[in-house]
Amino acid sequence: MSATLIDGKSFAAKVREKVAVQVARLKDEHGVTPGLAVVLVGEDPASEVYVRNKGRQTLEAGMNSFEHKLPAETTEADLLDLIGRLNRDPAVHGILVQLPLPDHLDSDLVINSIDPAKDVDGFHVSNVGLLATGQKAMVPCTPLGCLMMLRDLYGSLSGLDAVVVGRSNIVGKPMAQLLLRDSCTVTIAHSRTKDLPAVCRRADILVAAVGRPGMIPGDWIRPGAAVIDVGINRIEHDGTRRLVGDVDFDSARHVAGAITPVPGGVGPMTIACLLANTLTACCRANGLCEPQGLTA
Repeated sequence: MSATLIDGKSFAAKVREKVAVQVARLKDEHGVTPGLAVVLVGEDPASEVYVRNKGRQTLEAGMNSFEHKLPAETTEADLLDLIGRLNRDPAVHGILVQLPLPDHLDSDLVINSIDPAKDVDGFHVSNVGLLATGQKAMVPCTPLGCLMMLRDLYGSLSGLDAVVVGRSNIVGKPMAQLLLRDSCTVTIAHSRTKDLPAVCRRADILVAAVGRPGMIPGDWIRPGAAVIDVGINRIEHDGTRRLVGDVDFDSARHVAGAITPVPGGVGPMTIACLLANTLTACCRANGLCEPQGLTA
């Protein structure tokens, strides 16, 4: 048995295409152009590459891109002042502050200063609460991308047994909430879960989001299960650096029914869903119908 590969790169391209079509419709029919503002503080090389990719894909989707690159010594007051101005700017529908921030800045304070309606990362405490209570919220991009791929794979997720390994605020917890909302039976597992292999083996859907390379081997996976590997870990072997997931791909692919590779699985969906969230925020701000198939 060899698992079907869930091609996140191809899926993300289709999502971006759908977003671009809807953006063009908004322009033609309503004279509205979605706008995404990205704020980068400092000169972290990985963050700079990520922000550059976001800006390029935002423009390719027909949206307006507003980039604010601030020096590492930027004060908290100055950063909050910028966010306040973006909150009030009607041309900006989505605001993203690139993490991590320099140590002298309070990330929670900064994220919670963003207007929840423009919080396209879905990290604001209000959006977290809305998601947890089943109300309309901005949903974190990575879990949203995982959900889209699972819906495409299964159609309906109702009644499936899902296990999420990892309890982070960014992936694990919102992923569990989304699966629960789609009527899965959901277990959140973590490093202190008793008999973690047995918990994983009962899952129809196994989502790995722990940040530990190759933590989940093939013999922890139920035959035929869908495996969504959110992990992106850089390891070095024989002088060569490469990316691997939280799942041991070589052993898992012979057991799972479907699996996301690393790289090329969940990763490309994150920016695609950021664009989808910006489009959704723009529609909500203007009282327009939300795009079908691009929200949770």
